[in-house]
Amino acid sequence: MATAKKKTSDNSTGVKATIAAATVLATAAAVFLYGTSDGAKARKKIKGWTLKAKGEVLEALEKAKDTSEAHYAELVDKVGSRYSKLKTMEAGEVEAFVKEMKQHWKKISSALKAPAKTAAKAKVSTKK
Repeated sequence: MATAKKKTSDNSTGVKATIAAATVLATAAAVFLYGTSDGAKARKKIKGWTLKAKGEVLEALEKAKDTSEAHYAELVDKVGSRYSKLKTMEAGEVEAFVKEMKQHWKKISSALKAPAKTAAKAKVSTKK
């Protein structure tokens, strides 16, 4: 009587993808906090709401299947519109935040592409 072979799942691909996603998020966070030319001065002026809003954008970006520039801009606008409704906001604060966040797309997109290449190479090497 022939016995059926049980298929075992290879979790290493999932772990590598998780590591790649974490790397992308860490890179994006670093770009947000340290990517400006006036980084030290800007970090001193950062208010609590901007950190929370940036975190919301990063979280939404992590959950999103689409990582295009248009989708990223839509996420930033959505978070910005939520914060613009708060009574504690000064005029122009949210608009400046949204503008700054949208300027970071090129750096974020390059960070998104780099881990994908690494994961693809790892996947190919495991098939050999």
